[in-house]
Amino acid sequence: MREQIIHKSAELFLNLGFKSVTMDDIASEMGISKKTIYVHFPNKTKLVEAVAFNLFDTICSGIDCICDNAPNPIEELYSIKMFVMQHLKNEKASPQYQLKKYYPKIHHELKFKQFEKMHQSVQESLEHGVDTGVFRSTIDVDFISRMYFTGMTGIKDNMFFPTEQFKMEYLMESYLEYHLRAIVSEKGMTILNNFINKNQS
Repeated sequence: MREQIIHKSAELFLNLGFKSVTMDDIASEMGISKKTIYVHFPNKTKLVEAVAFNLFDTICSGIDCICDNAPNPIEELYSIKMFVMQHLKNEKASPQYQLKKYYPKIHHELKFKQFEKMHQSVQESLEHGVDTGVFRSTIDVDFISRMYFTGMTGIKDNMFFPTEQFKMEYLMESYLEYHLRAIVSEKGMTILNNFINKNQS
């Protein structure tokens, strides 16, 4: 039952926002009593925390699987982008913003975990790219992996990129190409251009 509550809550939170959804809404959607939810989660904050970290773990597992099977670091990053977009495709209510505003402690902890995961994952990807000649051998791997996280976090800032003006898919696509064009070797540029020509409409 705990997993079912987390799953349904995640669906509601991503569609309607962390602030808007009440424990009553979740109970009603699931056809259970509010007391049943409180057996597993003493308050809404604990439920929000469980949902946020469960979603984080699911995305991490998916990213690990992509990294193990990607043909090269360029296609790996594009596959990760597609996976994350599909996973958060119902993100209509800016849950990231609401999490930051109404649950700052959870947001801070989640952001730190995201940084740790992405920093390690991108570092490994960059090193693999350098080893296989796809990225330039002169790049500063630690600096670029930190810049990549900063950029990916920055494009989600509604002040700089208002949602009514920029679609998240466009922002992620554009930032990824911007990032890759800055670090690819000649060999990598050929792979990147071929991939874009084949896959982008």
